[in-house]
Parts: sequence; structure tokens; C-alpha cells
Amino acid sequence: MTQTLHTQKDQYNLTFCILSGLTIIMVVAGHCGYHILTVGELFPYYSFHVPLFMFISGYFYKDSEEEKPLNYVKKKLRRLIVPYLIWNLVYGLIAWAMRAAGLAMGEGISFRTLFIEPFLHGYQFIYNYAAWFVPVLFIVEMMNLLARIILRSVIRGVWRLCGKISGRTVEESDFSKEKEGNIIEWVMLTGSLLAGIMVVWLAIGGHVWGNYKAPGRILLLFPCFQMGQFYLKKLEKHDTLGNLPYFSIVVGVQVLLNLCCNGLAFSAVWCTGFANGPVIPYVTIVSGIAFWLRVARVITPVVGESRAVEYLGRNTYAVMMHHVMAFMLVKMVIAAVASHTGGCADFDFEQFYTNIDYYYFVRGAEAFAMVYLAAGIVLPLGLQRGIDRIREQVWERK
Repeated sequence: MTQTLHTQKDQYNLTFCILSGLTIIMVVAGHCGYHILTVGELFPYYSFHVPLFMFISGYFYKDSEEEKPLNYVKKKLRRLIVPYLIWNLVYGLIAWAMRAAGLAMGEGISFRTLFIEPFLHGYQFIYNYAAWFVPVLFIVEMMNLLARIILRSVIRGVWRLCGKISGRTVEESDFSKEKEGNIIEWVMLTGSLLAGIMVVWLAIGGHVWGNYKAPGRILLLFPCFQMGQFYLKKLEKHDTLGNLPYFSIVVGVQVLLNLCCNGLAFSAVWCTGFANGPVIPYVTIVSGIAFWLRVARVITPVVGESRAVEYLGRNTYAVMMHHVMAFMLVKMVIAAVASHTGGCADFDFEQFYTNIDYYYFVRGAEAFAMVYLAAGIVLPLGLQRGIDRIREQVWERK
């Protein structure tokens, strides 16, 4: 998930904006059980969509951040963690008010639920549970920064040591930046991927449970961030295959996966649901990313400079944070109709009061999921637009 999407030349990248928008739509649709973008269940959301956000974030990481790492940390705290903690308090108050109204969901406000549980599971107040991804993204970005600084220092130290052993003076500038970059990218991708595969293997064996799920989900998603960097630096320039052969290969691989595997979906947040061994989840991640990355590229000329698409792509943070609450507002309207008009007589009030994942479909029509999807996108964007307008007025006064 990204708040700002820019190329290395600081120009807006429309393709990745579209990709980011598509991904958040998948997240919202997945949470209300709407399979509109699964391509006939060929690409289940939960086989790749959260890792795709990590891929996008990794793509936009810049090596220049390592020159002033503290500035990078401050920037990420300001853009990710501070807004999260503010909204976490807001949702703590909302959960308190909801419990007073009889809805038995969400924990009480405490130091633990405000500052610790967001980094353990993120489900403390329920109505913002989808934002569990934000602290994970922050930790992954910090791990990436630290690992690259250390790795670059080790490589240069080894280079100088080799020079001393050979009896000649070696300057850092003598070592090819390209070679250094190649080593870093291959080590980061390979090392993180091995760690992720190990997490899946441990999870299948029942060893990733309780508080182990927090580091588990981080290590599971860490390779996906590295995939973004690896694609940017190593693969993007070679991504020139025509659309027909490209989609034939990717879709062909996905068809085989669906035929040969015992279900492709898994839970990134809980590190569960791995039905096909420790490697297949990363195969589905790569195939899902490959498919939707090319889809985004294909539709870029069609979409053009759409302000709506750009706004969605730039504000996936807001949608991630608020769409579950938007769903709840839809259900509250239905509950009001059911209790005051006699309509929607089969609405389950017990589930409504106790289960955040209860979704009522009017007359049982799955098409009603579009109402939830629209609310999950439009209401958070409207809220963000209102906040933006307030900020603009404040800055104008200054």
C-alpha cells in the first residue's frame, strides 16, 4: 500500500497507480466476498493481493534513502505510523460507542490496544482491522533499509579486505556500482525468499501460532517487497513480451496451478491456509503480480490521466483504513430498515451484533455485494477528500 506513487524521475507512474487502485479494489471486494476480479476464480484474491501491495511499495524504494536513513525513518513514521495511531484511537472510541449500543465487537482502549496490539495482530478494535497491513509495511521497510545498509557495508568491507590481501590499495570507487547492486539485489531476494519459504513450512507444521504470527507475516511478506525492487532493477527492462504470448504463459501457469493444487488462497495476516507446500504460495504471488501488472499496463492508455483513478491510486491508505467501517454503515442502514419497516425480514441481528464478517445480501442476490464494494471505496475516499480540503484551507490561512 502506498500513499505516493512516483517514478525515479519523480513523475507520476500511471500504470502503478492503476495497479494500486486495482489491488485495493481486490482487498475491499475480498472482504465482502465479491469475486468480481478473480477472473472466474482463476486468480483468487487471497493468493496474491496483499503481497502485491508489498511489491508496489518495494518498486518505489530508492537506494538514495540509505544516504540519510534517519530522514527515511521519520518520513515513514509520519506517513504510515502516526496516521495509523491517530485512527486507531478514533476506532477505539468508535468501538467503545458501538459496545455501548450493544455491538459485542472490539476491545477496550488501553496502552496495549493503542500501541502494542497494532504490531501484533491489528484486530484490536475490529472496525479498522484491514489496516493491520500498515504496521507490517512499516517494519518491512525498516528491515529492508537496515539490511541494505549492512549488506552494502559488508560488500565494501570485503572488497577492501581483498585489496589488502592482494597487496594493493583498493578504493571503494574501484568497485563497480553495478556489481555491487547485482550482489545486493540477488542476496536480498534470495535470502528473504528462503526465509519466507521457511515460515510457510513452519506454518504448515503448526509452529506459527500466537505471537509467532506477527514475525511470521512479516517474513512471509518481506520477499514480496524485494520482488518490487528486483523487478525495477533487473526485470522491467526485459518485460517486453507481446500481450498475447505473455498472457498465454501466465494464464497457462495459473490454470495448471488450479488443476494441480488443493486451493491457492492463503491468509497472509494469520499465516494459515497453505495447502500446497512452502513454495507454491510464492508461485501464485508471482503469477498474480505478473498478470495484474500487465493488465494495468494494457489499460493505462485507455484510462489516460483520469483524476478519479489517480485519486484512488494515491489514497489506498484511506480505503484500507476505513472500508470495513463503511461496510458496517451499510449493514446499519439495513438493520434500521429491518427493525422499523419489516423489510429485510431475514436479516440476522445476532450476527450483526457479534460478527464483523456478517454480510446481508438483499433477497440473497450476490449482486448486492456491489453496494458494499461501492461503499467501501467511495466513503473512505470521500472522507479523505474532506480531510484534504480542511488541510488546504488551513495552509491557505497560514
